[in-house]
Amino acid sequence: MTHLILQLWQWGRRHRRPGLVWGLILGAIAFLSLTPAATAGLAQGNAITDPAAILRYALPIDNTEVRKLQGNLEEIADALRSKRWPVIESQVKSASRSLTYGDSKILASVGSDRQPQAQSLLTQLEQDIEQLRAAVEMKDKETVWNLRRQALAHISEIEALMVDEFPFTIPAEYANLPQLKGRATVVMETTQGQLTLVVDGYSAPINAGNFVDLVQRGFYDGLPFFQNQDYIVQTGDPEGPEVGFIDPKTKAYRAIPLEILVKGDKEPIYEITLEDAGLYLADLALPFNAYGAMALARPSDDPNGGSSQFFFFLFDRELTPPGFNVLDGRYSVFGYVVEGQDVLRNLGNTDKILKAQVVQGADHLVQPS
Repeated sequence: MTHLILQLWQWGRRHRRPGLVWGLILGAIAFLSLTPAATAGLAQGNAITDPAAILRYALPIDNTEVRKLQGNLEEIADALRSKRWPVIESQVKSASRSLTYGDSKILASVGSDRQPQAQSLLTQLEQDIEQLRAAVEMKDKETVWNLRRQALAHISEIEALMVDEFPFTIPAEYANLPQLKGRATVVMETTQGQLTLVVDGYSAPINAGNFVDLVQRGFYDGLPFFQNQDYIVQTGDPEGPEVGFIDPKTKAYRAIPLEILVKGDKEPIYEITLEDAGLYLADLALPFNAYGAMALARPSDDPNGGSSQFFFFLFDRELTPPGFNVLDGRYSVFGYVVEGQDVLRNLGNTDKILKAQVVQGADHLVQPS
């Protein structure tokens, strides 16, 4: 851990980001102060780094059968990288059994008006798994990978159909801020190419709502990327002296609160870092585990001072090892890059956003009352 803290300090000196780095170092020091019993609870193994998988697990649903089916297919990825074909074959068989014996239980969690659509997706999923079984027999790695991704996309659609309504009541004090009560997809054209972003209002409705609202206003169009460092690419700083969005109606700086949903909690924690809340090992709905995690930037001394500036996190195992992620709980993650990671990797200080637009889920945005 001392090695990690030294790396953070050197990175901050090199990139002139003392505010961010001191915050991370303090988080690391706080972690070191935990008792052995507390640190013994650290998660082991590999963190989930696939943004699509994180978003699937973050959906507010409660259906054991679909989660079991999803897990069988998710777990193929690691075995496929090392070509452990017996393990892959076993996972596909388990997925087939889960679908055969659990399809009625899966449908039971879908509203009656959406069940025909869900049934059609289950039929397609059966075909996906049969084709997957054949590809595994042929040990065709590329086909297995593509079919697994296709099957998981169908599972994502089924799980989305299970969500009947927004899962919690947003505190009344945030009624003056845009809220995203669901998910939205944003396509961002940059000078390096196109990024596809999914923002999650189920887990961070205020931060996601603020972002979608600004996209719809055209606020980000033409803005540059800056501070392209080892771990972040940031944007959202408007021209002129202001560092955030000034609402034309109120003529005031729109400040967005820190907003973090812990897995298992019914609603997010607001306005306080998890470190200050005494939650050092919390498992989050939207962690920094994935390359291209999107989070609201903020002053180092004000968890509720963010506005329009946000950053893409370039996944780094030194900052986000399994079980000890020094970024989680300090910044509000509100979405992920789901397509265009290669474009994100190439963005530099001379690049900018050409245009950003909401292509799906705009109807989930609720404007201030």
